[in-house]
Amino acid sequence: MLAIKSPQTYYHKSGIRALAGEYIAPLSKHIAIITTTRAWEAVNPELESSLRAHGIQYAVEFLTGECSEQALVEHTDKVKEQGATLVLGIGGGRVLDTAKGVGNRLDGVSIVTFPTVAATCAAWSPITIIYNEAGGHERSQPLTKMPVLVLVDSEVIARSDVRFLKAGIVDALAKWYEFRPYQQKNADSLALNLKVMAARLAVDTFIAFGQQAVADNQQQRVTPALIKVIDANIAMAGMANSMRDDFPAPGVAHALHNRMTHQPELHHWLHGEKVGFGLLLQSILENHGGEPDAVLLTLLKQFDAPLRLPTLDGNREEALQKMAQEVKFSAQNAARLPFTLSATTILQALKASERAY
Repeated sequence: MLAIKSPQTYYHKSGIRALAGEYIAPLSKHIAIITTTRAWEAVNPELESSLRAHGIQYAVEFLTGECSEQALVEHTDKVKEQGATLVLGIGGGRVLDTAKGVGNRLDGVSIVTFPTVAATCAAWSPITIIYNEAGGHERSQPLTKMPVLVLVDSEVIARSDVRFLKAGIVDALAKWYEFRPYQQKNADSLALNLKVMAARLAVDTFIAFGQQAVADNQQQRVTPALIKVIDANIAMAGMANSMRDDFPAPGVAHALHNRMTHQPELHHWLHGEKVGFGLLLQSILENHGGEPDAVLLTLLKQFDAPLRLPTLDGNREEALQKMAQEVKFSAQNAARLPFTLSATTILQALKASERAY
């Protein structure tokens, strides 16, 4: 069985915020917008002018915390009260996941995502990641309904903090390193092979254009290099996540990330930064506690992924043990990997990461 869950249409154009009404009007004339103050400012006044010009009624609600169950319930109720037939999410991962989660709970309501940073593939990804109010990962909820449109404005992303782009590169980079190991024991899976192909295309894009894209983002310039990297962060990484069959291929680095979200000292790390440290640990695991892959290490350094945990509250040894024991990864999926993933080996990798890289 091969299932491909992807958005209906992906539009990437510099200045597309001024054309948003043109794309949305055929879908709905009564929409609910979920965003943040910063993201709303990043797309306006152009987006509001475009919505008004096309006769679209809209109500704006601001997400102030995480994409939590409480937030999903509250925003779902608001969309119901408004009678909107489309949810437009404008912002980063937590806003886009909230918009997707809300749209999935409502019959007859379409979803459109508008990422204002390229820090994750949330605009495309076929899941909503749900956190608790403190930012700890609770669960990943598969979507039954995907966005009708993904609208990407490279001009908006070029004006965002370059830290988001670098975190997005590392998050997308992870897909290839996470999916590739499964091929050793499941080489005939079409879904897995397609995932690896899409993920490898992203890696090649970062090697060829990543450094230039970061420099262009720092100068707030829309260039061919930046456009390619934005597409790799959102579309290629999202596409790699879209391929599914009967055999799941959960990412080790993302599983490690999920546990890190419960570590208060790491709350200031972006999603991709936690994933980057998870990639370092995964590489150590693959090499049985030895040195991480040299190419991966170079890329992690190039895009400023953290390579060591900061000071942890209390006894560091006990904290590392607790982290290792609380990583959630099913034994069935771990058995499909070509290396041993257990609390013992994760602790060994955490200790190995204490050395300087």
